Amino acid sequence: MKWLIFGGDEMTIKEKKELAVKVIARLEEVYPDAICSLTYSQPHELMIAGRLSAQCTDARVNIVTKELFSKYRSIEDFADANVDEVAEIVRPCGLYKTKAKSIVEMCTQLRDEHGGKIPDTLEELTKLSGIGRKTANLIMGDVHHKPAVVTDTHCIRITGRLGLVKNKEPAKVEAELWKILPPEKSSDFCHRLVLFGREYCKARGERCAECPLGDICSHYAKSKR
Repeated sequence: MKWLIFGGDEMTIKEKKELAVKVIARLEEVYPDAICSLTYSQPHELMIAGRLSAQCTDARVNIVTKELFSKYRSIEDFADANVDEVAEIVRPCGLYKTKAKSIVEMCTQLRDEHGGKIPDTLEELTKLSGIGRKTANLIMGDVHHKPAVVTDTHCIRITGRLGLVKNKEPAKVEAELWKILPPEKSSDFCHRLVLFGREYCKARGERCAECPLGDICSHYAKSKR
């Protein structure tokens, strides 16, 4: 099976797997530490930060959660919290009423249905209020240390430019990446894409001429034609 990629060329699944391995190796050299960009100290805090990150920058989320996590320290605290009070704290993240409601509901579910433990399957995680596949995968990788593919805006943009995927819809990008990424590398790969996206492969003003992936990038090759 051959896939049409950005730039008009074609690659087989085998070729995409080989390219993915090269990209992963390069990013490991540039970013030895695959660090999550959201600040948290407890698993449920990462879930909440992930929820707040929808249509909001991680930098802003980290500012807001500093106050939020100092006031509500446990799953029980959040489950018992007043939604309006939570909403006022998370207001800078946007969609604050909806996010506050889902945070309290999520923690109530964790307390009442899961005994205060974080589910370890995508199916169970995505049943929680406000938790989509992106955040569920983040939890699978960072909390449970299992293979995960976090399709945030950096992941979608960069894997498309590299020619690894042909779609832009998060679910479709995730499905394509599951087919070509080494499972044991997938979670850290996504973290490194965030770092790489902020430094080189930006949404606007990308630094292609200086990029450590320039010689294996479909997007850069197309721009040179």
